[in-house]
Amino acid sequence: MRRLPALLCWLLTAPFLQADTYLVLPFFNLSGQPNLNWVGESIAEEFQEALASEGLLVVEREDRNGFFQKLSLRPYTALTRASVARLGEAADADSVIFGEFEVIPGRDSSPARSTIRIRGWRIDLRAIRRSPELNEMGALEDLATLQSHLVWQALQHILEPGPAEEEFRRRRRVVRIDAIESYIRGLLAPPDQKHRFFTQAARLDAGYSQPAFRLGQLLMNSKEYRSAVEWLRRVPGHDPHYRESQFLLGLALYRTGEFKGAAEAFKLIAAEVPLNEVLNNYGAALSRAGDAGAGEALAQALAGDEADPVYHFNAGFWMWKNGQFAAAADRFRAVLDRTPDDADATTLLGRCLQRSGPRKGDPRSEGLERLKEVYHEGAWRQLKQMLERGGKK
Repeated sequence: MRRLPALLCWLLTAPFLQADTYLVLPFFNLSGQPNLNWVGESIAEEFQEALASEGLLVVEREDRNGFFQKLSLRPYTALTRASVARLGEAADADSVIFGEFEVIPGRDSSPARSTIRIRGWRIDLRAIRRSPELNEMGALEDLATLQSHLVWQALQHILEPGPAEEEFRRRRRVVRIDAIESYIRGLLAPPDQKHRFFTQAARLDAGYSQPAFRLGQLLMNSKEYRSAVEWLRRVPGHDPHYRESQFLLGLALYRTGEFKGAAEAFKLIAAEVPLNEVLNNYGAALSRAGDAGAGEALAQALAGDEADPVYHFNAGFWMWKNGQFAAAADRFRAVLDRTPDDADATTLLGRCLQRSGPRKGDPRSEGLERLKEVYHEGAWRQLKQMLERGGKK
């Protein structure tokens, strides 16, 4: 699995292998209360995370919103079947999951005491067929349980067979409705308000891992690495964002100089998803920690994508640090073939030709390892699903 890009190119052109992609729409709000739109987004988010957890490919929420804008359609309002299909086609999806909900006020004035009725469907765009209707009804305050059971019903049709209900429920924690509302409002909020909503959600339910992951993301973006570490460490192994949280945790630990901890985080992901960017960062962290295993990890990253100058640079830098001047020179030449203006590669190539190794205390030749900042698990899931489908043919 080291040569992921080459494998994907071949698989994407193989007519006998296809990876299904799912588009999940926010459920339509039939209540006439716009302040409840977050409920429809919450149901969609539950579907998104459950499908991803099962290894299925799902269109990202941000991309989905872009298709709504492109087609001049409004989320949360009821759409015709034709409009749903248009969204699916725009997203190049094989199936679209959509539905509607209605909140029926109860005698109690508390909104949480109201009753919610949810209906959902899946359209298979290839077969032009709609799945049987999914139904849930109960107290709005039990939204976590209701939407989770709705998703479980859908997975029975999608996966055939789907996960056992008891196992599925064990993996999906029941969360307080006010915490869910704060989290979803954080997803929908403008950037300057997200932190407040996510923090509130985490405070309302300390075991709710999704806001912890989002807070870790936000803090990474603002380069508050030590605070990011605290939140990212709260994301448990069963969370659908766990591997991405470990990738971000590795970056945060690396930025704070905890290279051994960073290596452990990247190693954990590499054992399950050996993406080139993960192997590169694992090797870089080992290199900074002075671990001899760095060379193998960096070589694997390079073998996976020989077009990327970052992988050539890191492999060359490790070789140079270890006195392998001729081999390192080849790698730096490869960097300069791809990025001629790379000053560090130019300097190090000169040092290789002079057979001049590292000088202790020289800041110009220390800590030059380069990291990959973006985690692309979607490509891995696509490859995995294609191979699994191909094996069943």
